[in-house]
This record gives sequence, structure tokens and C-alpha cells, in this order.
Amino acid sequence: MSDERRMEVLHAIVQDYVSSREPVGSRSIVERHHLGVSPATIRNDMAYLEESGYIMQPHTSAGRIPTDKGYRHFVDQIAAIKPLSGAERRAVEAFLSDAVDLDDILERTARTLAAFTHQVAIIQYPSLQRSVLRHLELVRFSDRHLLLVVITENGRVEQRMIEAVGPLPDISSLRNRLNEKLVGRRLSELREPLRELEQEVEPELLPVVEAIGPQLVETMRQDTEERIVMAGTANLARSTLDFPHSIGPVLETLEEQVVMLRLITEMVRDEAIAVSIGAENHHEGLAEASLVTATYSADEGRSPMGALAVLGPTRMDYPGTMAAVRAVARYVSQILNTQ
Repeated sequence: MSDERRMEVLHAIVQDYVSSREPVGSRSIVERHHLGVSPATIRNDMAYLEESGYIMQPHTSAGRIPTDKGYRHFVDQIAAIKPLSGAERRAVEAFLSDAVDLDDILERTARTLAAFTHQVAIIQYPSLQRSVLRHLELVRFSDRHLLLVVITENGRVEQRMIEAVGPLPDISSLRNRLNEKLVGRRLSELREPLRELEQEVEPELLPVVEAIGPQLVETMRQDTEERIVMAGTANLARSTLDFPHSIGPVLETLEEQVVMLRLITEMVRDEAIAVSIGAENHHEGLAEASLVTATYSADEGRSPMGALAVLGPTRMDYPGTMAAVRAVARYVSQILNTQ
């Protein structure tokens, strides 16, 4: 029973510190949480939790605050992520449903998450390698120049200019054959059907098909996983008290898109929603910050196309943030599935 109560004391400290930003003492726990024991017993439990590394005393004569280990235990014990309220769901639906294209969807998503959580929201653009091809378009610019337009199922549009080694033949039939061969496949799966098409086309079209293949590969190599949409940085700036050393390293890390994308991608590799707390981020700039991430996809059952995240101080409303991140990720998936 004592171990169970100690964890109840830990959760009480987390909850009270998140809501008040003030170190939590034994008397306030007795008054607020009615655990049925005396302040002296609570003090003993707090001494155990401090010795075990779950809480710490920020300064002499103060109450206790959670450590990264304490937050981790709290997050791991969240049995179920609470759903958004009806009003919150309607607000998300109304704001995201009016989006006109992919860029608008992701920008609205970032603003929605930032507003709901009062933290920084980061949205990763869909990965081309995981995207399914909807349509290929060939536009003849001159006798030697051809524009390749790649349109994916989620509305991503990529363009590549192709320069032919000689005068271009009639390409009207090639466009249809490319679409018949490639549409519905992931961009990462196009190499083999392209090789098959090289064996089937007329000799005069072969150089064009051979030129298109490398351009598709280059498109995937320059994948816009290097692109993110961010909103709510001002929310973070208003939380400077939650970063005892300095908020500067956090803001500097946010500017390093490659770092943020690597952290987010690693977090969601094995689970749909994940939380990384303080030192778990493996980046010194985020030692006092936490990340909550979730994936989204345009088609249920397919692997994720991208991810979204909320970044804030370790003193974060984890249940509320996790609920918002999961819900918004689901709405994004639904919207992309109807594009």
C-alpha cells in the first residue's frame, strides 16, 4: 500500500506543480488530495520519492517539484488519453475543414495545436517516399525541355525540369502510359515499374523515360521531410519562468529544422503517439523541454506520412497536450483522406 500511496503523492505533486508553478508541500497535498494520511506520512513519502529521484527540492525550505523521472512515471501511468470535449472537437473541425490545399491544412493545423495547448506546434510535411502517386503530368516547354509534375494523394505537387539529349518526340501517349503504370504506387516503389516501361516503349520514347526516372529519384532524395510548419513560438516566450537556466537554447534548437525533424521522426518510429521529456530528447538545447508527437496518414492502415508535435516546458499539462495532439492528428488524417 505504501508504494501505491507514494505514487499517488508523486502524481499529486505533478498535478499541483503543473497547475500552480509553485513547489508543492506536504500540507497542500493533504488539503487538496485527501489521501487519508497525515502530513508527517506525506513528508516521509516525499523523502522516499526524492531519494528515488522522482522529485527534488529547488531550494531550502521549499516544497518539491517533479524531476524528468517523475514526469516520466506520471506520463507512463496515464491509462487512457481523454477525448476532446464536444466544443473542442467542433472548433477543430470548423477550422480545419475550410482548408483549401495542403499548405493551408498544415498551417491551420499548427495554429490549432498552438492555440489548444498554449505551446509551440510543429508540423512535418508529408514524406514523398511514403506518399502515393495520384497523377503525373508532362508539359512540353520546347524541343528539348520537358516539365515533369508529380501530384501525390495528399495534394503535394513537385515539379522538375527535364532537358532532353535531343529533340523531343510526341509525348502525348507517354503521359497516359506513365499514369497507367505508376498511379496508385508509393513514390519509393516506382523504380521497378519504370524499368518495365523502359522495356515496353518505342525507341524514340526511351530517352524520355530514362530521364524521368532519375528526376523522380531526385525528388525523393530532396524530400520535404526537411520542411516544417511552426506556430506558437510566442507561447513559449511567455513561459520563460519554466526554463530556469535559459530559454535561449530552446529557441535556437527550434530554428534548427533538421534537428527537430530528426527528434520527431525518431520518437514516432515505433508508436503512434509518444512523449519525450527533458534529457530524453538527447539534445542539450531541449534539456528543460518536452515533446509530444503523433503521426498522421492519408489512408487508414498505411504507414504514417508525417508527424506533428507540441513542444513546451517539462512543466506541461501532459494529459491535455496528448489529447490535443492525438485528436488533431486524426483530423488531419481524415482531411487528407478526402482530398
